[in-house]
Amino acid sequence: MNYVKRLQASMLGLAVMAVAAPVMAAAPAAGVDGRPMANQLNLHAPVTKIAEEMYSLNMLMMWVCVAIGLGVFGVMFYSILKHRKSVGHKPATFHESTAVEIAWTIVPFLIVILMALPATKTVVAMKDTSNADITIKVTGMQWKWGYDYLKGEGEGISFLSTLSTPRSQVGAPGEAPTAPRGENYLMEVDNEVVVPVNKKIRLVLTANDVIHAWMIPSFGVKQDAIPGFVRDTWFKAEKVGVYRGQCAELCGKEHAFMPIVVRVVSDAEYTAWVDTKKKEMAASAEDPNKVWTLDELKTKGEGVYAANCVACHQANGQGIPNAFPSLAGSAIVTGPRQAQIDTVVHGLDTPRFPGTMPAQVTLSATDIAAVITYTRNAFGNTAAENIVQPAEVVAARSK
Repeated sequence: MNYVKRLQASMLGLAVMAVAAPVMAAAPAAGVDGRPMANQLNLHAPVTKIAEEMYSLNMLMMWVCVAIGLGVFGVMFYSILKHRKSVGHKPATFHESTAVEIAWTIVPFLIVILMALPATKTVVAMKDTSNADITIKVTGMQWKWGYDYLKGEGEGISFLSTLSTPRSQVGAPGEAPTAPRGENYLMEVDNEVVVPVNKKIRLVLTANDVIHAWMIPSFGVKQDAIPGFVRDTWFKAEKVGVYRGQCAELCGKEHAFMPIVVRVVSDAEYTAWVDTKKKEMAASAEDPNKVWTLDELKTKGEGVYAANCVACHQANGQGIPNAFPSLAGSAIVTGPRQAQIDTVVHGLDTPRFPGTMPAQVTLSATDIAAVITYTRNAFGNTAAENIVQPAEVVAARSK
């Protein structure tokens, strides 16, 4: 009975390969706006040399596997049909064949070597990050990406990139969404990475909390971002467009909400973007010694909370039981402000909620002061020390 089941499984596997091969062999589907397509079976349409080589290797090795499968199963089926007991055949009496043993050891070894040679060439090319035109530092964090342009045109530009799909399309935990989902649901961000076409872009990756992975399938890029380590990779997009990916390493509750969007533009468009971005950064630069009013901080803090805190603490500040603490009525939020400042600046690690609050190293002093002030005056909280100024955050960071 086990033999019959194995034979049936083998026949099914061969049938699947035979049917899937022509479909998979077709040119990769060109994703609309660089995202996955419905019912897509093949890889994303490549827009870099590395991605093209990966696609070619994928198809080559698939056809090699199909050929091997057809050959092996063909011999097996022929033997079963032509040498069955019902037509008078008797089982052979030999136990082994040295020639056969050598053949089925050497032949697979040669096949593996022949498949490995072109793959090795591509892997080596993937690791060659020299002579980059632009270098960008990518920092993974729960649950967004930070980008710092380190070298090349655009040096000095820095921003965070966060999911821009409205929470009304996602729905609260255990509840249905209240708004129809858009075309780029969960694959859209507030700040896109912008790079010029036909320029080598080196990415230097790390993380500030847990392991993340930066992946754009159309570029043939997937690289882990590991806390305490620096990894690098590169791409050179040869086609203008918008290309989308996601964090490819399970990194926590909001792992599915860490999209990556890269906009590839012409040289002239990139220069214009750099000029605009630097002007925006200069205009938004804030004096940490400025004294803000309570209403100003609350208004600004509400926006910072929505962009950075709502995933863990929820829009109503109730948190998630046994995972993320509630801010409503919290002793830290309603107590002395210095304790809350230290918690946000340096992180929180308690027996009940171990490691759930990473140090906020990417937010500005003004953003932290604003969000703390907001939480101390929201969710029914009535803290005596209900306002925090940026200068206090700067002082806490210097400790």
